[in-house]
Amino acid sequence: MDDKTYQEGLRIRREVVGDEYVDAALAKAGDLGAPLQDLVTEYCWGAVWGRPGLERRTRSLINIAMISALNRPNELRAHIRGAVRNGCSHEEIREVLVQVAAYCGFPAALDGFKIAQEVFGQR
Repeated sequence: MDDKTYQEGLRIRREVVGDEYVDAALAKAGDLGAPLQDLVTEYCWGAVWGRPGLERRTRSLINIAMISALNRPNELRAHIRGAVRNGCSHEEIREVLVQVAAYCGFPAALDGFKIAQEVFGQR
């Protein structure tokens, strides 16, 4: 593991999805899941989210679309919260989910809307 990339990933991860979410994910991982959490932090958050070329807002909107298509509600919930933290409006998130309907199917979009409404209701 590259400690510099890991530390950068941990910083970005905390800024995007929040300390509470990150602390819970790391604590729940235990011995079995700790290596996966290390990879997620270093690779996804450090090596990918840490790259220049796309703003965090854009990365958030892309993630909402992809995670909706993959039907991963727990991750979608976290990334919708992160998108709001990154400055995405409810309207932008809505438009991404409408596009999900056209390209990935209505069931994916309907679930995405339910999760977004849940997240927005918490804010």
